[in-house]
Amino acid sequence: MPAGLPTIEEDRRTVRVHPRAPRDQWRAVLAEDPLALPEHAPEWVDAVCAGGPYTDATRLYEFPDGRRFVLPLVRRTGLAGVPGQLWSLPHSWGLGGLVGPDLDAGAIRAVVGDLAALPAVRVVVRPDPLRKGWECIAGHPKVHASPRRAHVLDLVGGVDGVRARLGSLTRRNLRTAERLGVRVELDRDGSLLPIYHRHYDLSVDRWAAKQNEPLALARWRAARRDPVGKFDLIAKHLGEAFRHYVAFDGDTPAASIIVLFGRTASYSRGAMDRDVAGPVRANDLLHWTAIQDACAAGCTHYHMLETGESESLARFKERLGAVPIDYCDYRIERVPLTKADKKLRSAVKKVIGFRDTDNAAVQR
Repeated sequence: MPAGLPTIEEDRRTVRVHPRAPRDQWRAVLAEDPLALPEHAPEWVDAVCAGGPYTDATRLYEFPDGRRFVLPLVRRTGLAGVPGQLWSLPHSWGLGGLVGPDLDAGAIRAVVGDLAALPAVRVVVRPDPLRKGWECIAGHPKVHASPRRAHVLDLVGGVDGVRARLGSLTRRNLRTAERLGVRVELDRDGSLLPIYHRHYDLSVDRWAAKQNEPLALARWRAARRDPVGKFDLIAKHLGEAFRHYVAFDGDTPAASIIVLFGRTASYSRGAMDRDVAGPVRANDLLHWTAIQDACAAGCTHYHMLETGESESLARFKERLGAVPIDYCDYRIERVPLTKADKKLRSAVKKVIGFRDTDNAAVQR
């Protein structure tokens, strides 16, 4: 073990901390963990840093019993010497949290203690919903927990097992799409992303009208969340782990989804031309195609994004066999930034008459 590494305590035992996780050990931890997300990979963190004002701050923890955990982490430096913020991972850049087999509450408490001692104005951790044990820190005096709900599909049993759990409406929609000749094209290098961007622009305009949000504000927020070139960067850095599915009704693009592949599969984004996609049931066929590919790739789960309190999103995901999972993200703050942010957002929504609707939860 290299000399001079910082240490923390876990049940009076010394835990070694690598402030900059060695890439070979990072990848080894991912390979050992069947729940590892594509967003946990070094290539994903590289994409985050290439796409925004972030630097890699990923930490590796080595416990005395031989267990190792990686926390994918990026730093955003503050201005004029003000301590920066740490994110696992930033908003709209997916799920982070600890990765590694045999994670338990003791390990989580030790890592949170380490994070709370770092010179950062805020540390944000949004863990994988499937990871149990994070609730042990809910009462930590420096931790603010924000409830969330996601849906995840267990791919146990492969394609046949998942097919057996499909809802009757989904089965009917798949037959409709196939009867109408809807075809799905797979883009592995980002060459079809202009189609996704057109669908996304249409979706943003539709969401703005539904939410009673000024169109200019909606477009600004969308561009800030997913700037032009973001998914090209992701395609470049992830390589074979990046998959973009486009459904066509004849020669007309109907809908698009972006799915990331690793030990698990992660549905990252979706958008559509509703007038084209709706009648031909394009979204059902897109997800079913991606799910079959995930099974073939040996993925253990198919993550389906945040759902929040949206009943229609929940119904769609549950028809595909996904189940709801309640979890929290956690913020360690030196000043109450989360509280101030919520007050500001609530005030703006009240002024413009904003209505929270189904799309509010889809960007994670």
